[in-house]
Amino acid sequence: MRFATVEEPGGAVRCGVVDGDTLLRLPEGTSVLELLRSGTLLDAGAAAGDPISLAGLRLLPPVEAPTVRDFAAFEEHVEGIAGAVDDAWYAAPTFYFTNPYGLVGAHDDVAVPPGCERLDFELEVAAVIGVAGSDLTPGEARHHIAGYTILNDWSARDLQFREMAVRLGPCKGKDFATTLGPFLVTADEVEPHRDADGFLSLGMTVAVNGTEIGRDLLSNMSWPFEDLVAYASRGTEVRPGDVLGSGTCGNGGCLAELWGRGRDLPPLVPGDVVTMTVDGLGTIANTVVAGADPRPIPVARRRGRRRPSGPTTT
Repeated sequence: MRFATVEEPGGAVRCGVVDGDTLLRLPEGTSVLELLRSGTLLDAGAAAGDPISLAGLRLLPPVEAPTVRDFAAFEEHVEGIAGAVDDAWYAAPTFYFTNPYGLVGAHDDVAVPPGCERLDFELEVAAVIGVAGSDLTPGEARHHIAGYTILNDWSARDLQFREMAVRLGPCKGKDFATTLGPFLVTADEVEPHRDADGFLSLGMTVAVNGTEIGRDLLSNMSWPFEDLVAYASRGTEVRPGDVLGSGTCGNGGCLAELWGRGRDLPPLVPGDVVTMTVDGLGTIANTVVAGADPRPIPVARRRGRRRPSGPTTT
């Protein structure tokens, strides 16, 4: 099944099961997140009805994610960004937490974040957790994935690289927008695309203003999603609705990879339309719009250190 969350004319938010160009709405007050938490997502089709055309409805992120982890699971992407892949990268599927408040829908406008002059996209797929768990094995983790959706990890590269130079982040270079959509496609629908090595073999493409920039296979991940979920659960929990991004695919999954390989492509500017398509998951398309100017914050002060008076303890 495919689940969508929409904003109807007048502002009402509803979710339902997608049937072609129609949304079979679930009862008012139902949300995809609550279906996941109650373990009734796959049973929801029996209650779906009250059809409405998807045309003219605003597609919201299909699930209101409590947390969003984003991995870096494509070796080719890391190689293009960094020039070489450090041995530490191969040891574990690392990730960072991004901002669940920054989630935007499949066709929402995306504003240039304050102070950014090098805006970029990142073509990814995300797994959505359906069953809570901790310290999972990869074999166990497969049964904790409810489904998949497309993820665009919008990136302010100039902000990102500056803040990561202090060995933290990314923070403001990433937290302004993350597209999820168009739908949450349940794991059983994607399973036939699994290859002999256990990876999901889905074609992925990204275009800017109708010109294709990147094309890859999801199966080029260096770890399958089960490994990502297992690692995320180590020493903690994954819970229903949590989103885990694959990281950016290779072969032009973002501009920064192509910049690293010597391609002279311009960063995104207002008016650009970024379109991403993944086999079996659908298409998202967001238009870049002008954003706000940054409100000034002073640079850090440089001064000598003072200490409280009194004896020094050891």
